[in-house]
Amino acid sequence: MVINRAFDEIVDLLTSCPSPEEILSFKPSEKMQNSVSQLLEKKRNDNLTEEERHELEHFMIIEHLMRVAKLRAKKRLAE
Repeated sequence: MVINRAFDEIVDLLTSCPSPEEILSFKPSEKMQNSVSQLLEKKRNDNLTEEERHELEHFMIIEHLMRVAKLRAKKRLAE
């Protein structure tokens, strides 16, 4: 499942003890970006299956987690 790979990317980042700069420079893989784009397109067309809706919700949780992590990394760099 694609969402598991997204979680794996975040876990790999976090377990590498990243610096604030590494957190700020993190970007999801092209495959993950493409998956999200496809899901968002289906959502715009009101064409998501229930499973796809759950997958998109998980991607949104991951996105929120990374936004918070990046904000905190910026704060650490500013100290």
